[in-house]
Amino acid sequence: MINDELIKKLRPRLKRIEGQISGISKMIENKEYCLDIFQQIYAAIGALKSVNLLILENHLNTCVKNAMASKNEKEIREKIKELTEIYRKY
Repeated sequence: MINDELIKKLRPRLKRIEGQISGISKMIENKEYCLDIFQQIYAAIGALKSVNLLILENHLNTCVKNAMASKNEKEIREKIKELTEIYRKY
């Protein structure tokens, strides 16, 4: 579950990413050098990966941890399946 503490961590990062994406759009409109645009795109990708990692870490420390502590086999299998599917996709 997303909590207020995580939101406080994510909000400034997401705002920064919004700025990066806007900057990339302007760079393209201004026909700036391709490799400079490329570099900015990878900076945004890195920032998104960082946000994704924080969300995954939170999921492991809340939802998955709670499922494991519940001793409910069905719930545990569901969480393992979720994580396996996420890993398979990405």
